[in-house]
Amino acid sequence: MRAGGPRRRIWQERLARGSYSALLGLLKPVYLLRLYWRGRAEPLYRHAMAERLGSYRGTPSAGWVWVHAVSLGETRAAAALIAALRDAWPGMRLLLTHGTATGREAGAALLREGDQQAWLPYDTPGVVRRFFRQFRPRVGVLMETEIWPNLLDAARRQGVTMVLANARLSEKSQRKGRRLGAVMRPAVEQLSLVLAQTEADARRLRDVGAQPVVVSGNLKFDMTPDAALLARGAAWRAALQRPVLLAAVTREGEEAMLLAAWSRQLATASVKPLLVVVPRHPQRFDEVAATIEGAGLRLVRRSRFDAEPSAEALVADAWLGDSMGEMPLYYALAQAALLGGSFAPLGGQNLIEAAACGCPVVMGPHTFNFAEAAQLSQAAGAAIRVADMDEGVREALALIADDARAREASQRALAFAAQHRGAAVRMAKAIAAVVPGCTRATHELRSS
Repeated sequence: MRAGGPRRRIWQERLARGSYSALLGLLKPVYLLRLYWRGRAEPLYRHAMAERLGSYRGTPSAGWVWVHAVSLGETRAAAALIAALRDAWPGMRLLLTHGTATGREAGAALLREGDQQAWLPYDTPGVVRRFFRQFRPRVGVLMETEIWPNLLDAARRQGVTMVLANARLSEKSQRKGRRLGAVMRPAVEQLSLVLAQTEADARRLRDVGAQPVVVSGNLKFDMTPDAALLARGAAWRAALQRPVLLAAVTREGEEAMLLAAWSRQLATASVKPLLVVVPRHPQRFDEVAATIEGAGLRLVRRSRFDAEPSAEALVADAWLGDSMGEMPLYYALAQAALLGGSFAPLGGQNLIEAAACGCPVVMGPHTFNFAEAAQLSQAAGAAIRVADMDEGVREALALIADDARAREASQRALAFAAQHRGAAVRMAKAIAAVVPGCTRATHELRSS
């Protein structure tokens, strides 16, 4: 029985990955149609779609430092790590891959001459083989939660060192990883190094098969908000001459809860704060605009004015943040922010960017995707925890109505963000140490 155990596991894993690959093959037309459909609202989804299937322009080449950042948040976090890797390896060629249009758009600003962007290949065996034939990276760095079984198996066969950086794993994902262990565990075991955000993440990652795992902190603390956007947001706040409450990166269903609470609590107010709503997904901008107008609020969309708010915007009840890449502006504009994704059971959003911009956060009960950051920010006085949206709106309105309290909370948020910086250099040092032939880079990082 003991002799048959390892063989049985090997066959179970092969069968599981074969079934996974066959299912993805069947779903490929649905996947491509979905991308094309999303391209109606975000045309970049229709750009270079052949890359999704492993078809690339240009001559195959080797030696890339490959970083995969699936979406906007991961791409912003990757910026600090990429900068640290460039310091370690002068002249490195960056291959930056993404899964979403917002990620690819933001990633374009991180490229230098000789770098390249591409879509992450669809995770079927033939497609990922073509990806590695085109790009033969010296190292692959996957951001946060991006575990793809066929991709990692192909990397192993090609001898590519693979690292999971800024890694996190919620309890829900841990349970899912256990259920899908025959597919996911072999994939996780292909990683040469896992750089976890927190001790709790590290413990859960080890449970699903990751080794070695090193706690390195959260790259999002190393993000530097755009100074020009911060200045513009502060100027707009002064021009408005009334308090501003931001609903930051809201998700489906949360806007209706917010507007109901807003209506109840401001029904008799003589002077109403400005409500700024920034949905997470661009394809929902029109839907959210209709919801806000349906609640009887005079709405102005950010896309309707340029460098300065229009006269209509200055007297509006609400703004819709239908622009991309301007979150620092919105955080600087507001005295406080309601954290999207935390009032519906969706796990919350990144609250670190708000802290780095000096905007205190009011968060709901659902922050399991960023549990430690939420707990630490609350302990530092940079965030307030509430039970539901009604309490959230009430607490946020009380905060923005008290200038002294709002200023103190803003200073606490800035101090909290500054206290936890440094993950980018730690991660770059750890990555350099596991990449063959990178002793010079390792030495330079140790000397820094």
